[in-house]
Amino acid sequence: MSTQKLKNEKVFRDPVHDVIRVQDQVILDLIDTSEFQRLRRIKQLGITSEVYHGAEHSRFAHSLGVYEIARRFAEHLENYYATKVPGDGLWDPSERLVLLAAALLHDLGHGPYSHTFEHIFGTDHEAYTQAIILSEDTEIHQVLLQVAPDFPAKVAAVIAKTYDNQQVVQLISSQIDVDRMDYLLRDAYYSGATYGRFDLSRLMQMMRPYQDGIAFDVRSMNAVEDYIISRYQMYVQVYFHPVSRAMEVMLTALLARVKHLYALSQKDTMRSSAFIPEALKPLFAGGIDVNYYLTLDDAVLLAAINTWRYADDSILADLANRFLDRRQFKSIVITAGMEDLLPKLRELIAMAGFSPEYYTAENDSYDLSYDIYRPRSKKPQTQIELVRPDCSLVELSAESSLVEAMSGRYYGDARFFFPREMLAEQAIDDVMAPVYGDFQRYVHNMELVRPTED
Repeated sequence: MSTQKLKNEKVFRDPVHDVIRVQDQVILDLIDTSEFQRLRRIKQLGITSEVYHGAEHSRFAHSLGVYEIARRFAEHLENYYATKVPGDGLWDPSERLVLLAAALLHDLGHGPYSHTFEHIFGTDHEAYTQAIILSEDTEIHQVLLQVAPDFPAKVAAVIAKTYDNQQVVQLISSQIDVDRMDYLLRDAYYSGATYGRFDLSRLMQMMRPYQDGIAFDVRSMNAVEDYIISRYQMYVQVYFHPVSRAMEVMLTALLARVKHLYALSQKDTMRSSAFIPEALKPLFAGGIDVNYYLTLDDAVLLAAINTWRYADDSILADLANRFLDRRQFKSIVITAGMEDLLPKLRELIAMAGFSPEYYTAENDSYDLSYDIYRPRSKKPQTQIELVRPDCSLVELSAESSLVEAMSGRYYGDARFFFPREMLAEQAIDDVMAPVYGDFQRYVHNMELVRPTED
């Protein structure tokens, strides 16, 4: 196994962690690969910069941050909790490099506009991350091979959560992992929000390894609670912001329209598919292999959207203009008993000249602040364990009344999105005035939540 150290430590300046230290040649080589450099061209928060204008940071910066937290945790574990006897449940220092590589590469498979892209094209960024790591055609794979023939498979297994050492897996992916720790701090910093801040140094100091994972000294419970609340606040105030969701809804509608028009062009030779740039045709044709996937980033998709401003198709052109000029849809919260109203609202929107298929949407955003381990759930969570003075473990919510109150409870809302024109004080013409008036009476008479502000 090759574990060559750098002669001189490489330091990256970072506004969140101050410095990011690279001490291993393989880590520096991974950073320099084409596949990792691509992450500079993918925003960490996608469309959220349309709401929080400072949130322009990249997945490249986030991935370096995740690596740095993992490096510090590994250093702490090796200094104070290194294994002495095989099977003693302490930290095995030989796992350091696989932890650091997995931390650095965990987001390698994200596509342009990340989660919106996944929804439209049916991709899975974790699956692509593993494919990029395992593909013999990638620079990433060749660098990992320098460590050991089985090293790429080990790193991919950590991403897949199938790696034998659960301490490594939980540090990368759990309810309190290095990924979440960095994105909360980084997203809060760049968005200007204060919600995502928590005491990272305290959590690091109080982290303890045990046979089946990672735990925290019970004395750090307040710091863990702070982390849980920070995550809750960031989701409510930043990640689930209704304007950001409105922009995602518009992008989804825009790409769905392109897919529809491309499908028509394949059935009818009289229709042209020239409106789709050559660089994106394999995407809409469904030919997304790893090599092609790696050519996609935010800039490629944004350039295409710019050309669609002038598309012959009026719906596509209008959606492109709305997206680029930030004329996002409005929304109202879908309350109990409102489901019967939505068809009437769609009917009025259609009467106003907007296709309900592309100009309306129901979008729900819900998440859990924290949950105990539920093996029968669709996505069972790895619960957070605290270590008592007698070395026994206790699940977090059993010790914290605050977390117990939040445990298993979803937060967020469901919204109905529609064209902002439907709330115009004055209709485009006299014919539309009654339609707009009826729509607004339905909305306001039902005493629904006030439509979102810009």
